[in-house]
Amino acid sequence: MQIMHSSSLRCRLIVITGPSGVGKGSLVKQLLVRHPEIWLSVSATTRSPREGEINGEHYFFLEKDRFKELVRNEGFLEWAEFAGNSYGTPRKEVKEKLSSGKDVLLEIELKGARQVRKNFPEAIQIFLAPPSFEELERRIRGRGTDDEDAISRRLLRAKEELKAQDEFDAVVINADFETALLELEEKLALHRL
Repeated sequence: MQIMHSSSLRCRLIVITGPSGVGKGSLVKQLLVRHPEIWLSVSATTRSPREGEINGEHYFFLEKDRFKELVRNEGFLEWAEFAGNSYGTPRKEVKEKLSSGKDVLLEIELKGARQVRKNFPEAIQIFLAPPSFEELERRIRGRGTDDEDAISRRLLRAKEELKAQDEFDAVVINADFETALLELEEKLALHRL
């Protein structure tokens, strides 16, 4: 099912969130391949780049002092701290894209999604969930990018995040990638009716 896009319809702010390791990045990447008319907001972060990540494409990698300055000056639509690092959505770029008629997608954490909900209650909010907590833990450990402390923090946070599913417009369970992608497209298309 295609995401419908019509110039007669208002552009949308789409928020996708879920716990670390649920597959947000992979699903969003494929969604954008299939629907290049959607603009993905690039977040800023204070964490170090992972192998292969490019500044300005995957994230804007900022020093902590610069990030704090942007927070003080309301330069972020939302921001949150996660696993010892800060993440935020640059406000200016999102507003410009929405004003130009583009659908804008934010792939953000729960705290940020809640902030967006207060500022943009008309945003479509979708929660990605794992088929089970055990599967989520297997995925996080399987990435091999975190030490045991970071894994423990991610798992503890995931337990809290999973409790927030009912706050969202829709929940998509990522048990099978293709099925989850089709369901995500369907949920977005339903909001166009």
